[in-house]
Amino acid sequence: MDGFAEAMLERVRAAQEAVAAARRSGDAYALAVASDELDDALRIAHANGVALEVSPEGDGGGAGG
Repeated sequence: MDGFAEAMLERVRAAQEAVAAARRSGDAYALAVASDELDDALRIAHANGVALEVSPEGDGGGAGG
């Protein structure tokens, strides 16, 4: 796996963790921001052919490849 793919996987993982934390805290604004970051990270990874395994909820489930 190259450096770009590793960085994208880490970005997705971090965004998933942020989404999960925002859900747990009930912070709607943080959830919106984290969800946007996750969507952006997934879009970029997909556009560049980075294989990801992401839970449908984006809730911190396994991102890997």
